[in-house]
Amino acid sequence: MLARSPFERFYKNPIIERTDIPYSCNSVFNAAACMFKNEYLLLLRIEDLEGKSHLTIARSKDGVNFIIDKKPWIEPSHDSNYEPYERYGIEDPRITQIEGTYYIVYTAFGPYGVRIGIGKTRDFKKFERISLATEVDNKDGVLFPERINGEYVLITRPGGGGQRGDIWISFSPDLIYWGKSRLLMYPRPGGWGSQKLGASTPPVKTDEGWLLFYHGVRQTAAGKMYRIGAMLLDLEKPYMIKGYAPHFIFGPEELYERIGDVPNVVFPCGAILEEDGTIKMYYGVADTAIAMATANVEEIIRLCQHPYESAW
Repeated sequence: MLARSPFERFYKNPIIERTDIPYSCNSVFNAAACMFKNEYLLLLRIEDLEGKSHLTIARSKDGVNFIIDKKPWIEPSHDSNYEPYERYGIEDPRITQIEGTYYIVYTAFGPYGVRIGIGKTRDFKKFERISLATEVDNKDGVLFPERINGEYVLITRPGGGGQRGDIWISFSPDLIYWGKSRLLMYPRPGGWGSQKLGASTPPVKTDEGWLLFYHGVRQTAAGKMYRIGAMLLDLEKPYMIKGYAPHFIFGPEELYERIGDVPNVVFPCGAILEEDGTIKMYYGVADTAIAMATANVEEIIRLCQHPYESAW
C-alpha cells in the first residue's frame, strides 16, 4: 500500500456491477451510503439505456454483499415544480442523517443545467422532496450530519460553462433558503486537482474536526483523471479548514477504475465510520460499477495536518 494512500481496496471489487441490477441498465455507479436498521444501505445511481439516471436501493448485512431492489426508488419528478429541472435524470446522491431523518442530496439534471435537490425519508419507502437548493449550474452537494449554531450546512460546487470549480459552503434555517455562502477551497494551478474540485462524501465528525473527502480533477494528455483528497474543518466554524492532505490520498490504479464509460475515475458518494474506527468508502469506478475500500480514520486524520492557505 502506497504511503500516500491509507485505503485498502476490497479484494473482490467491484462489489456491484451492471449485471447485478435486476433490470436492464447501462451502468451503476456513485452510490450514497448509510446505516439503516442495522443494515448497510446504498442508494445507487443507475443509468438506464436512454442515458438518464435514477436511484435504486441496495441492502447488505456485511457491507459488501448487497441485495438490490427490483425497481427504482427515486425517479425524475412529474411535479411541475421539479420536472423541468429533473427531466434528464437525478444523479450522484448523498445521504445524511439528522435527528432521525435521512436527507438525500442529489443532482437534478435538466435542459437548463444542473442544480442541487434535497429530499427526505424516515423509512426508505416514502421520499419527499424539500427544495431545489441552488441555482444552475451547481452540483456535488453534501449536507452536514447536524445543525451547527442552529443552521443546516451545505457544501456545493457551483460553476459550469468554463468556470473554475471551487468548493463553497452555505447555511440555511430551513433547507430551502440558503445564504452566507463563502469560498472553502479552490483548485491549485499545476496540482493534482487543478481543473476542478468537489465534495465527495458527507462530513464525518471526529474529535479533531469534520473530516471531508473531496475529489479533484486534472486534465491529462489522455483525458481527465479523478482522485480523492481529504480535509479537516473546524467543528464550530466549518468554513475554516484546520488542515488538509496536500497530496491526493486515493486514485485510480486498478483496471476496473481505469477502464469504463469514463476512464480513470474514482468517485465516492458515501462513507460509513465503524465503531472500531474503520471507514468504509463506497465509490464509483469509471462511471461503470461500484467498489469499496477501507481505511483507519486516525491514519487519514494524520495526513490532514498540512495548513491550508485560505483565500480569506
